[in-house]
Amino acid sequence: MKKVNVAVVGATGLVGSTIVKILEERKLQINEIYFFASKKSAGNVIVFNGKEHIVEELKGNSFEKKIDIALFAAGGAVSQKYAPIAVKKGVIVIDNSSVFRMEKNVPLVVPEINPEEIKRNKGIISNPNCTTIQAVVALKPLQDKIGIKRIVYSTYQAVSGSGLGGLKDLEEGNIEFYPYNIQYNTLPHIDSFLDNGYTKEEMKLVDETRKILQCDGLKITATAVRVPVRYSHSISINLELKKEFQMEEVFSVLKNAPGLVVRDKVDSNIYPMPLEAQGTDEVYVGRIRRDFSIENGLNLWVVADNIRKGAATNAVQIAELLIKTL
Repeated sequence: MKKVNVAVVGATGLVGSTIVKILEERKLQINEIYFFASKKSAGNVIVFNGKEHIVEELKGNSFEKKIDIALFAAGGAVSQKYAPIAVKKGVIVIDNSSVFRMEKNVPLVVPEINPEEIKRNKGIISNPNCTTIQAVVALKPLQDKIGIKRIVYSTYQAVSGSGLGGLKDLEEGNIEFYPYNIQYNTLPHIDSFLDNGYTKEEMKLVDETRKILQCDGLKITATAVRVPVRYSHSISINLELKKEFQMEEVFSVLKNAPGLVVRDKVDSNIYPMPLEAQGTDEVYVGRIRRDFSIENGLNLWVVADNIRKGAATNAVQIAELLIKTL
């Protein structure tokens, strides 16, 4: 496999530092690696594969270096400004922000689900939203086998999804990042509210699920809630499937799905939990049961580490796919 030159943009942030860790864990074939961040973080030292690297300030000329792949984890404003600059220099950008996700010519990729999409990139590949990633890992096998008519999402999202500010509010009892205290509380409010009454986070789930599953008309609704958990998002997913099914068939489909781990033995209190998922790269599904209130209804409970599989690991998996094509 060819060795590549890689850059991590936002390398000192919560997601960026996790990308660095996972690049090391998964032993990608990297020749040279560069770490970029804000002026405030420039000069910090990152140790990668036993070698010290100085964090550089991200500037307009940062991509004058020979870089094959750049993983962006510095927020939408940074991606919007610098990703096009990188692309013009021949760099393939894997972007964690929401800026490019819904653009027609930008692939939105979850490697277990649609790896072939990377082939149609024009220089930018988008990482989906954290909740979307874990949801579609469980949903795509069911869509392929049985078909999905409608989805109702109810999310229970960890404070790390807000970055270090969210973690600080939870741990210190501050009301600085969130509008209310998150300790001993839940906030049905993630990202800003839109004119339709939904939040941006909820509409990301709707729009991105449709794009990844390649089903523009799929009926989806969502409620996204912030909960006092440090890491790992949980999602209650209520489905109306297109045809009759047997529960044995559903369990078989899910047990054989890539990247998905079934944790469902309710007689022994075995079901997915955030603490179990924290620090892992799998998506966990349990509480799998028929919804008797609707024809062909099904309930799922899906949990995954939002910083790893929901962001950093998914981005690195995309990089692994790209390296095979270079």
